Amino acid sequence: MLPWLSENPAVQPHDAHTTSLAKLVRDDVLAGILNGSLTPGQRINEPDVAARLNVSRVPVREALRELESSGVVISRKHSGVFVRQLGMVEVRDLYQLRALLDGFAGRTAAQLPKKERDGLVKFLVNSTSSMKDALKSSDANRYYAENLRFHWAIVEAAGNLQMAEIYRGIVQKLHISRLKNLSGNSGRKASIAEHQTIVRSLRQGDFAQTELLMARHVNDAFVRLEETSQLETTP
Repeated sequence: MLPWLSENPAVQPHDAHTTSLAKLVRDDVLAGILNGSLTPGQRINEPDVAARLNVSRVPVREALRELESSGVVISRKHSGVFVRQLGMVEVRDLYQLRALLDGFAGRTAAQLPKKERDGLVKFLVNSTSSMKDALKSSDANRYYAENLRFHWAIVEAAGNLQMAEIYRGIVQKLHISRLKNLSGNSGRKASIAEHQTIVRSLRQGDFAQTELLMARHVNDAFVRLEETSQLETTP
């Protein structure tokens, strides 16, 4: 699950006066997509969703329209609504955008007051340590989740809500495609080393270097992903 979402949004308490049925449906369907119970290319059955959540099909349709506008699902005429599938060109484009946003977030976070920056650095050091533990135990899913927490902490620290919203959408698209950079221990070792360099730069308050390192780190991650994908499709 992504760091900005609960494990099961559909069962979390909601205020009926402030939360619409469509939002409850949206959160439930999104949770299913992100946890893998709804897979890329799978058709989302509106009657089943409505029956399971005990709502009419109107909020289900509204929720699916909202998810389509965010690029998570796609509607096909006379066929229904399906979980999005991304090709490598779109994935490349998303990584390029993510590199820009990560760079901006790193530059901004490195300019925080020392006390705030030190708190962020402490969190990132612990996060990197957790990634090392996941690497030792060959727990790819734990590594991936911790990697997302590392980046999201920097994005949140930047304090730009509009940027964070765009970033969240990009990462969710990459996540639902299951195109994770799980390229084996060598790739993860390289990524951890890059994280450690980023943390050192942040600690020193070197905003220009932190921006460069963050952008380069995301671009290098795509290169590793692309190389892995090519290997998987080579006969």
